[in-house]
Amino acid sequence: MKLLATYLVGLVFGVGISISGMANPAKVLNFFDIAGAWDPSLIFVMGGALVTTFLGYKLVFGRAAPVFDSAFSLPTARAIDAKLVGGAAVFGIGWGIAGFCPGGSLPALGTGRVEVFLFVAAVVAGLLIARGTTAPFVRRVSA
Repeated sequence: MKLLATYLVGLVFGVGISISGMANPAKVLNFFDIAGAWDPSLIFVMGGALVTTFLGYKLVFGRAAPVFDSAFSLPTARAIDAKLVGGAAVFGIGWGIAGFCPGGSLPALGTGRVEVFLFVAAVVAGLLIARGTTAPFVRRVSA
């Protein structure tokens, strides 16, 4: 049941990304082109996502525990450090250059376009490099 729920959530996300046009990098890049062919529709997509997330958090965290697990798995880090700021900068620069965010690029794989596969490969490579370079400095704590 947990696997089915995960699949359905991913399917809804992918369909939403596709319907909103966010699988089209030109639409995203036009949002950033304020002096040219500016397309403000991304504001409405993000606004809808924020409202949905706000309501979802209120609904989910009103429960004692998740439906398919014994406890919520939430990040505990609260510090705004160089790692967080650097990661956000790399994310933003990559999004502005390529027109894809990592999550939005996954549904776009269905288009079969080579640039989407290259972007996803670059994201995976970046994740592996980050994991490999930070792993020696991370202290694992078992719960």
